[in-house]
Amino acid sequence: MVVLLMAICSCLVTCGALLRWNGMRYRKKGLPPGTMGWPVFGETTEFLKQGPGFMKNKKHRYGSLFKSHILGCPTVVCMDPELNRFILVNEGKGFIPGYPQSMLDILGRSNIAAVHGSPHKNMRSAMLGLVSPPMIRDQLLPKIDEFMRSYVDNWNGRVVDIQEKTKEMALMSALKQIAGIEAGPASEALKTEIFKLVLGTLSLPINFPGTNYHQGLKARRKVVSMLQDIINQRRISTCSYNDMLDSLLKIDDKSKAKLDDKQIIDLIIALVYSGYETVSTTSMMAVKYLHDHPKVLEEVRNEHLRIEKSKLHGDAINWNNYKSMKFTRAVILETLRMATVVNGVLRKTTKDVEVNGFTIPKGWRIYVYTREINYDPCMYQEPLTFNPWRWLHNKLDSHHHFMLFGGGSRMCPGKELGTAEIAIFLHYFVTRYRWDEVGGAHILKFPRVHAPNGLYIHVWDN
Repeated sequence: MVVLLMAICSCLVTCGALLRWNGMRYRKKGLPPGTMGWPVFGETTEFLKQGPGFMKNKKHRYGSLFKSHILGCPTVVCMDPELNRFILVNEGKGFIPGYPQSMLDILGRSNIAAVHGSPHKNMRSAMLGLVSPPMIRDQLLPKIDEFMRSYVDNWNGRVVDIQEKTKEMALMSALKQIAGIEAGPASEALKTEIFKLVLGTLSLPINFPGTNYHQGLKARRKVVSMLQDIINQRRISTCSYNDMLDSLLKIDDKSKAKLDDKQIIDLIIALVYSGYETVSTTSMMAVKYLHDHPKVLEEVRNEHLRIEKSKLHGDAINWNNYKSMKFTRAVILETLRMATVVNGVLRKTTKDVEVNGFTIPKGWRIYVYTREINYDPCMYQEPLTFNPWRWLHNKLDSHHHFMLFGGGSRMCPGKELGTAEIAIFLHYFVTRYRWDEVGGAHILKFPRVHAPNGLYIHVWDN
């Protein structure tokens, strides 16, 4: 018994010493207050497990600017809306993208979220050319309509996991638009690896067999190989494919937007990754919120039935139809706000930067935590109420603290494309079907929104 007590005391003393030692390593003059947790791991476990609770406790103790050590990096967390906006719009003044090592390694060093300066401008120019409103109107919208119409067919009388369905929908739609990949062995192989890739980006960069990071790196290598094979085939083909990859390969050699194969592959991975996560999660949560709010569902359904009546039976959704989906767009924005599909963004300092009287050292991460602004009663009346009507009259999406799609030069370039995909999915879903939830789904909202046991619904014809 005495030996056991001595062992426990020794363990407690050692743990306390480690915590103090790690705290002293980062006790530089001018840093914001806060704690750094354990060596190597920092406070990542608490951050991932407690999520918003972790942030609120830290803010209550240290204020809206505090230091921590999360996702493998010494980090300053910023929860002040004005400061967040300042950081996002001032990339050239000591701030660059600062995504975790796991995300950089798995998404690629040439992906648009990782590069800055001229490479970022070139990549963004190439991406904007792929997802501009004219491109969506003339080339992408017909493909999205054809895909969504077919995808939600034959759901009548079935019990489906809408989480899995929207994941598959977002990925298959992206693959079709980007590289003309239809359902089949190639899409199934890519789907398997991309699911592993996504999980790997949200993990500690510990390259040990069995870890999500290790699996993510393996998945990246396989995805890169598959995409390179597709590019090689395209280069020797005389056919015109009329998709995003076709456009990238045809960019004039003299253009600044001209990309090499490595950049093209990383751009495609970034397009798939960002669209997959946002479109799938927002679509799932929109179905959930519509089910829980019958008056909202009725308004959405009526909007889409009016569109159906305005066109010939069987005609595709065109640009004017899409732009008339005012209330549907409001539902999508309210879903993004309430579910908080994106909690924040990471930046990295390129020099010592002074913020609010504190000095953030060169090389530190800054977590621009935007989640709390979504529930700010000063910006959103009754913020915990799902109310799409708030977006119709108040011009909330032009408010300078509106950050659902990021901010500054990093504003999501694919926001219109993603909105169009979700809107057209909802069009065919709500006009064809009614649905009820099967069982009570448990939905986690941090670090990413997902239902661990699925979100099952019973679907029948409208």
